[in-house]
Amino acid sequence: MKIAFVGKGGSGKTTLSSLFIRHLTAARLPVIAVDADINQHLGVALGLDEAEAAALPALGAQLPLIKDYLRGTNPRIASADSMIKTTPPGEGSRLLRIDEDNPVYDACARTVALDDGQVRLLATGAFTESDLGVACYHSKVGAVELCLNHLVDTREEFMVVDMTAGSDSFASGLFTRFDMTFLVAEPTRRGVAVYRQYKDYAREFGIALRVVGNKVQGPEDVDFLHDEVGDDLLVTFGHSDWVRATEKGRPHRFELLEEANQCALRTLHETADAAYERRDWRRYTRQMVHFHLKNAASWGNERTGADLATQVDPGFVLDERLTASPQPV
Repeated sequence: MKIAFVGKGGSGKTTLSSLFIRHLTAARLPVIAVDADINQHLGVALGLDEAEAAALPALGAQLPLIKDYLRGTNPRIASADSMIKTTPPGEGSRLLRIDEDNPVYDACARTVALDDGQVRLLATGAFTESDLGVACYHSKVGAVELCLNHLVDTREEFMVVDMTAGSDSFASGLFTRFDMTFLVAEPTRRGVAVYRQYKDYAREFGIALRVVGNKVQGPEDVDFLHDEVGDDLLVTFGHSDWVRATEKGRPHRFELLEEANQCALRTLHETADAAYERRDWRRYTRQMVHFHLKNAASWGNERTGADLATQVDPGFVLDERLTASPQPV
């Protein structure tokens, strides 16, 4: 399953996504964690020190390798250079699976040990001084979108993505790539403003969106969130001594996280699991093609000098049953 954590900067989405990743890992489920935020903090939240987190390989830097691997023997893709972030898979494409070894993970993923297991961590890479004036962060998260477009996963496997803040993911089809999107909101007007923006964008695409209240200090905060987001409010998180100790570099074992917050994480898991019942691979593939054609017409064709609409394989539908199919040589 593909899970996104979104919200405004400072809402705590990185903290909550890291807690959810720990929860899944404690349940012995295979997890790939992806730091797709412009501020790369997920590695530290999962227990890496600053130097280790800074040394994570950047997905964006490996884009040629990623494209070349995913292209496989797909005859509709003339070369890896003609692939863009929205290029959909087709017959002959190589697909990614959560619990496998492949050249993409070898080059880009690092294994992070947690109390109850381990997680593979991918990172887009930080926005550097050399990017200023010549690149936007969407060019970096494009590698994430390309991987999600080629990912086949099952109910008991998870890719959890800590997304860039605000509504930046709407610059492409990235926001449609998830079974469940958890929007982390503080009980403030600014905190719920991102929710309204996200809700408006997501409505027409059938995006499963639930609000997770964070930094909630009492009943008045809960009432405020209920008044502002209604039934979309799923659960709330309050103060955590466990999180505070971790942020000080003095982590306790995950099993010592407060029971109220453990219960909230179980609610997130149950909600994500229920979303599996609504998974529609055909709609997922249609949306992938929709955004590819939009990007091709607006900039992709000019950038590559090719008609990228021809990359669409009209008979191909991404489906988890493809996990049983052999990869092209």
